[in-house]
Amino acid sequence: MRTHLYRGVLALLVALVFSAPAFAQGIVKGKVVDEKGQPVADAKVSIAGPARNAETKTNNRGEFVQVGLQSGRYTVTVSKDKVGQAAQQVNVSQGTPAEANFTLTPTSGMSPEQKAVQEAAASAIDALRAGRDDEAITKLNDVVTKLPTCSDCYYNLGLAYTHKQQWAEAETALKKAIELKPTNPDPYNGLANVYNAQKKFDEALAMNQKATELAGSTAGAGGGGSAEAVYNQGVVLFNAGKYAEAKGQFESATKADPNNANAFYQLGMTNLNLGQIPEAVSALETFLKLAPNDPKAAQVQQSLPALQQMIKK
Repeated sequence: MRTHLYRGVLALLVALVFSAPAFAQGIVKGKVVDEKGQPVADAKVSIAGPARNAETKTNNRGEFVQVGLQSGRYTVTVSKDKVGQAAQQVNVSQGTPAEANFTLTPTSGMSPEQKAVQEAAASAIDALRAGRDDEAITKLNDVVTKLPTCSDCYYNLGLAYTHKQQWAEAETALKKAIELKPTNPDPYNGLANVYNAQKKFDEALAMNQKATELAGSTAGAGGGGSAEAVYNQGVVLFNAGKYAEAKGQFESATKADPNNANAFYQLGMTNLNLGQIPEAVSALETFLKLAPNDPKAAQVQQSLPALQQMIKK
């Protein structure tokens, strides 16, 4: 009877995850000064990324902060009339605020070529966010034709192809992004998702390990920590059926970010597959405390009583 109950609970709960979304909020912060090193107040700060665009302004100390960003690569542009304009890109991830500091001068504005890339990229990002993947692909292909050295353009192109499940095109674009900028962990994570979706788990794991290595090496420079990559690696191992190894990754992810509800959920799923019911219950209870309104919460709430009863027997 207990075996029948256990299988029923598993049938209800266990679901494979073919991507590695990060639900914790990311932060971008920085400071803007003029050519004399004085703070620039009320400068416009525009932040464009894969999930949303945001705008804010600097305070009287020239400082700015933007919260509520999903993980990904963002273009931060600051400008003020008669002072200057500048832009740079940052990686936003869980746990570690990304920093973008600027010195504005009358000549710090972007070149026409850079401005064209930014405008086209922003337009493509808007299309991606709205689900207009074909439009995004058209715009990004136009950009890379004119500027074939734009690594971020190829990365975003890979994301658009991934959304359409055009795996071969996504793989080509992401590999090109890596060729142009091999120290950026984002395209490696993108390839891990592409391989993962095709059940090429060995290739996915290799790409995720490389992303973890690169993310860790840039953590001190505000380029993103390794917590997210560790979680992603756990997802790849879980999907490959390597539950014992996946458990170690999810445990590391929860220690690195105790507020990462998604990591606790996956840890619970992994413990279930290992038959470790008490550990599964603990992880899933923590998930519910952290994310009671998550789409998966109702399913977990429905199944937890049966799991808790199994522990008492």
